[in-house]
Amino acid sequence: PLLMKKLLYTLAAIISLLLVIATWQRWIPFDLMEVLGFVTGGWTVWLTVKENIWSWPIGIANSVFFLVLFLRSNLFADAGLQIVYIVLGALGWYWWLYGGAQKTQLKIERVGKKTVLVLSALTIVCTWLMTIRLTHMHDAAPFLDALTTVLSLVAQYLLTKKYLENWYVWMFVDVIYVALYGYKDLYLTAFLYFLFFCMCVRGFMEWKRTAQKSVAVADEQYAHV
Repeated sequence: PLLMKKLLYTLAAIISLLLVIATWQRWIPFDLMEVLGFVTGGWTVWLTVKENIWSWPIGIANSVFFLVLFLRSNLFADAGLQIVYIVLGALGWYWWLYGGAQKTQLKIERVGKKTVLVLSALTIVCTWLMTIRLTHMHDAAPFLDALTTVLSLVAQYLLTKKYLENWYVWMFVDVIYVALYGYKDLYLTAFLYFLFFCMCVRGFMEWKRTAQKSVAVADEQYAHV
């Protein structure tokens, strides 16, 4: 199984490199920034599913590529969102490494009710205010752009704190993004978010399994005290 995993990772890396080279040489009709966002985005989500710390630096690079792409497509809120992602990416990188007890690695947890209420209220208010602002800025899709922006920030915050529920929010956002980017003719990005949705389902299952194992180990240790 370990050898098979290494082979799959190597194959994925080769395919990613070939896709970037083919776009750079104009062998395929895609925007280079979109392809770079596609490749780094796929790696970011997959590494997140695996709780791999490299998901954060690659995710920061992904945000840079999408920042350029969204500015070109007049999706201003999504472009601004990438700047916040870069900041949260740096925080998440640190928290995953040192955010646990006595600056140990952070463990998967369940989000509390108070946090859910606060984030829900912020989502409603911020989406409303941002929709008004984006309408005045002649954004291509003001409400959907605002909603996905706010929910993405919520999901990213939950992810940086390693809350299991981040996957629920990401799945909901990804469904909207598939439709939004398809509408803007960013078909490769729309397909990428469909893959994101599939990986989010896998991520939820794996994180839930890991969390259950941690609880079982903790209960067993407590029983022997």
